[in-house]
Amino acid sequence: MRVDHHRDGQRETLADDVEVVETFLSKARGLMFRRSIPEGYAMVFRFDEPGERDLHMVFVPFDLDALWLVDGEVVAKKRLRAWRGIGAATADTVVELPAGAAADVEIGDSVRIVE
Repeated sequence: MRVDHHRDGQRETLADDVEVVETFLSKARGLMFRRSIPEGYAMVFRFDEPGERDLHMVFVPFDLDALWLVDGEVVAKKRLRAWRGIGAATADTVVELPAGAAADVEIGDSVRIVE
């Protein structure tokens, strides 16, 4: 599984080590209590329909790039700071990546989870 970024006919792989969280508990825990995540890693949160999706960085000691997607289109992007970052947007999928991994991603771009 991988996370691909598409823009202007070009494809870039953002992550090839992808963890999809599906249960309520795993979604609530997210990346809390981990010391780090490797380059090429992504945590993907999938939901049945678009809705307001909040992220927080309590007990997450490293920065992240977060992408909020609706039908594969990036509708919001934010760098979340360790311990104190928060973000929210409407999405049916949220992708968390190591800080800097989504530097070239822009609102309106396509991001796909490829299985």
